[in-house]
Amino acid sequence: MMGNWTSLLIIGLTLTFLIGPFFIIIAAGLSAGENLAFPPEGLSLKWYWAVFKVESFRESFALSMFLAVFGTLTALVLGVPAAYALSRYRLPLAETVKTIVAAPIIVPGIIVGLGLLRYLVIPLDFTVSLALFMAHTALVIPYAVRVVAASLENLRSDMEEAAILLGCTRFGAFVKVVLPNIRGGVLAAFILGFVTSFNQVPVSLFLSGPGVRTLPIDMLAYMEITYDPSVAALSALLAIMSVGIIFLAEKFLVDREQEMELSLDRYFLQVGAKDSSEL
Repeated sequence: MMGNWTSLLIIGLTLTFLIGPFFIIIAAGLSAGENLAFPPEGLSLKWYWAVFKVESFRESFALSMFLAVFGTLTALVLGVPAAYALSRYRLPLAETVKTIVAAPIIVPGIIVGLGLLRYLVIPLDFTVSLALFMAHTALVIPYAVRVVAASLENLRSDMEEAAILLGCTRFGAFVKVVLPNIRGGVLAAFILGFVTSFNQVPVSLFLSGPGVRTLPIDMLAYMEITYDPSVAALSALLAIMSVGIIFLAEKFLVDREQEMELSLDRYFLQVGAKDSSEL
């Protein structure tokens, strides 16, 4: 009996620490007062509406979404083939390559941002926007490689070999057999990369300029001037958006799982029937 109460207490404390700040932010954004405070001074939705009236928030949100979406997609385009090569082939210096790929995670973001600013933007006249895109892509690549590689390790290689024996090319087997089976890993890598890129602060702090500022940096700059509940309201909206993206991604993954299995069965049946007719 004592063990059950202890387990419930631990679960309750964990949920409090995880979900508690989320409800505090929502409540602070609902404040009717003029200053950011908790408990809120009355209840009102005016600060949630005020978020959409701040032009800098709209511009920085658009930039953050662009970096998060296209930076993550670029990282997946580079990371998925790299993960496939590292998982399926015995490459020379494979461990060294894995260490280099993980470097953006190991190296602090401040150093990455300062290095790009010092050795790309200033001496080579790189635009801040391009350097920022490169930085966000580089920071997401390790997640893409590691998450997709984990999915490939759990995928039976005999399915791929069977497709090749039935006349499919290596690339065709990758597209028609491997890629559909690791779709969950690719989607998980995209979500992880999207959240990492969107919430990135240290790199974006160094790679900011006139008209080029991500949303987290813009929120920090806004709080230095104005300390009203609009920042809490914006944080709550972003949190709700992130949760919504995750739920939609999971629903898409579940819906596509059965379609994927049926398409694979049809593919092998078609290839087998073709070979039988040729014989």
